Amino acid sequence: MSISRKLFIVGAATCFSAASAWSQTYPTRSISLIVPFAAGGPTDVVARTLSVPLSRALGQTVVVENKTGAGGTLAAAQVARAAPDGYTFLIHHNGMATAPALYRKLTYNALTDFEYVSQVVDVPMTLVARKDLPAKTLPELLVYLKAQGDKVNLAHAGLGAVSHLCGMVFRQSVGVELTTVPYQGTGPAMAALLGGQVDLMCDQTTQTVPQIKAGSLRFYGVTTAQRIKALPDAPTLAEQGLKGFEVMVWHGVYAPKGTPKEATEKFNAALRLALKDPTVVARMAELGAEIVPDAKLTPEGLRGWLKQETDRWGPVIKSAGVYAD
Repeated sequence: MSISRKLFIVGAATCFSAASAWSQTYPTRSISLIVPFAAGGPTDVVARTLSVPLSRALGQTVVVENKTGAGGTLAAAQVARAAPDGYTFLIHHNGMATAPALYRKLTYNALTDFEYVSQVVDVPMTLVARKDLPAKTLPELLVYLKAQGDKVNLAHAGLGAVSHLCGMVFRQSVGVELTTVPYQGTGPAMAALLGGQVDLMCDQTTQTVPQIKAGSLRFYGVTTAQRIKALPDAPTLAEQGLKGFEVMVWHGVYAPKGTPKEATEKFNAALRLALKDPTVVARMAELGAEIVPDAKLTPEGLRGWLKQETDRWGPVIKSAGVYAD
């Protein structure tokens, strides 16, 4: 055997040994899980619910850090620029797929600047209204909207929020131009709806299920393809005639491009354990969130879903002429 061949084999063995040793000791310090939204919001609640069992599974503390601003793009940009050492991860929702169409200038590419870890949970949306809106059922609501048109106010949680996107799909589905009213977050928007300042809103089950069960809102249906566990008797909008209507909040976990595969695989394995933790399962059920099936708990599952959602929402956003600087 030639000397160069021997050196190659020795070098390869050394690199493999070093990588193996690194994967066995990783992680050796706390890990940051970046949330693009404020503390107490739906994505933050998911992250903090997962952080405790994740810490147990990884043997190091998973610290949830909130980096807010620009519809989640500031946090995504921060993680894209972070050291790819396995100690920074991002949990983000639909905003990863909609930002390319919404924002004229992004400093990252959602499809190429990250390593994919896994999808996590889906959160269904609901169509709700102020308690005293005259229309009591979806058919009655459609008649009411045709008659009232832009006199009807549709609240949302800000440009690019899933409530905003859901509202756009609803307007297109019913063929009526409603007056949209943006708020700085789902909390203020829901407060306005409960106070009767606005008429309609698409919002996540994490916020609406308690209000629906308390009778504080009018409720017309869920926006998913199938009925949901949190509201088993509630019909979907699709089965009531709005064919193809499907909008939900989905969450995925990402790492900076170049993060060692050993790190993303270990984090993925910890996520799988965390999502089976009884406390997590109970909390997600309470929130109306649904843990994704095993097929989506993979890097490939998240990669394919992000591409599909990017292709879906791009034309919708562009046709609506909605942009952010």
